[in-house]
Amino acid sequence: MNLLTSGRLNDYLADIEEQAQKRFERIVEQMAESEGITEQLKATDQVAGVGEMNNIWSRAREVVNVELIYN
Repeated sequence: MNLLTSGRLNDYLADIEEQAQKRFERIVEQMAESEGITEQLKATDQVAGVGEMNNIWSRAREVVNVELIYN
Protein backbone atom coordinates (compact mmCIF):
# COMPACT_ATOMS: atom_id res chain seq x y z
CA MET A 1 0.00 0.00 0.00
CA ASN A 2 2.94 2.32 0.76
CA LEU A 3 4.28 1.88 -2.76
CA LEU A 4 0.91 2.79 -4.23
CA THR A 5 0.40 5.90 -2.12
CA SER A 6 3.98 7.08 -2.60
CA GLY A 7 3.75 6.74 -6.39
CA ARG A 8 6.54 4.17 -6.59
CA LEU A 9 4.42 1.12 -7.41
CA ASN A 10 4.91 1.29 -11.19
CA ASP A 11 8.69 1.60 -10.82
CA TYR A 12 8.75 -1.32 -8.41
CA LEU A 13 6.65 -3.51 -10.72
CA ALA A 14 8.76 -2.59 -13.75
CA ASP A 15 11.91 -3.57 -11.84
CA ILE A 16 10.41 -6.93 -10.81
CA GLU A 17 9.33 -7.54 -14.42
CA GLU A 18 12.84 -6.85 -15.69
CA GLN A 19 14.41 -9.13 -13.08
CA ALA A 20 11.91 -11.87 -13.87
CA GLN A 21 12.53 -11.64 -17.62
CA LYS A 22 16.32 -11.81 -17.21
CA ARG A 23 16.08 -14.73 -14.78
CA PHE A 24 13.68 -16.56 -17.12
CA GLU A 25 16.04 -16.17 -20.08
CA ARG A 26 19.02 -17.44 -18.05
CA ILE A 27 17.09 -20.46 -16.78
CA VAL A 28 15.83 -21.37 -20.26
CA GLU A 29 19.35 -21.12 -21.67
CA GLN A 30 20.81 -23.25 -18.88
CA MET A 31 18.08 -25.90 -19.08
CA ALA A 32 18.31 -26.14 -22.86
CA GLU A 33 22.06 -26.55 -22.68
CA SER A 34 21.94 -29.13 -19.90
CA GLU A 35 19.25 -31.14 -21.71
CA GLY A 36 21.01 -31.06 -25.06
CA ILE A 37 18.43 -28.99 -26.92
CA THR A 38 20.42 -27.63 -29.83
CA GLU A 39 19.66 -25.74 -33.00
CA GLN A 40 20.49 -28.95 -34.85
CA LEU A 41 17.73 -30.82 -32.98
CA LYS A 42 15.30 -28.01 -33.71
CA ALA A 43 16.24 -28.16 -37.41
CA THR A 44 16.11 -31.93 -37.80
CA ASP A 45 13.05 -32.64 -35.63
CA GLN A 46 11.01 -29.48 -35.25
CA VAL A 47 8.16 -31.13 -33.36
CA ALA A 48 10.49 -32.57 -30.73
CA GLY A 49 12.44 -29.32 -30.49
CA VAL A 50 9.31 -27.23 -29.98
CA GLY A 51 7.93 -29.71 -27.47
CA GLU A 52 11.13 -29.73 -25.46
CA MET A 53 11.38 -25.93 -25.48
CA ASN A 54 7.74 -25.57 -24.40
CA ASN A 55 8.48 -27.90 -21.51
CA ILE A 56 11.56 -25.87 -20.55
CA TRP A 57 9.66 -22.57 -20.79
CA SER A 58 6.94 -23.93 -18.54
CA ARG A 59 9.41 -25.12 -15.90
CA ALA A 60 11.43 -21.89 -16.10
CA ARG A 61 8.26 -19.82 -15.68
CA GLU A 62 7.37 -21.78 -12.56
CA VAL A 63 10.86 -21.25 -11.09
CA VAL A 64 10.66 -17.50 -11.73
CA ASN A 65 7.18 -17.30 -10.25
CA VAL A 66 8.28 -19.05 -7.07
CA GLU A 67 11.53 -17.08 -6.72
CA LEU A 68 10.38 -13.58 -7.66
CA ILE A 69 6.65 -13.27 -8.02
CA TYR A 70 5.02 -15.30 -5.25
CA ASN A 71 7.74 -14.64 -2.72
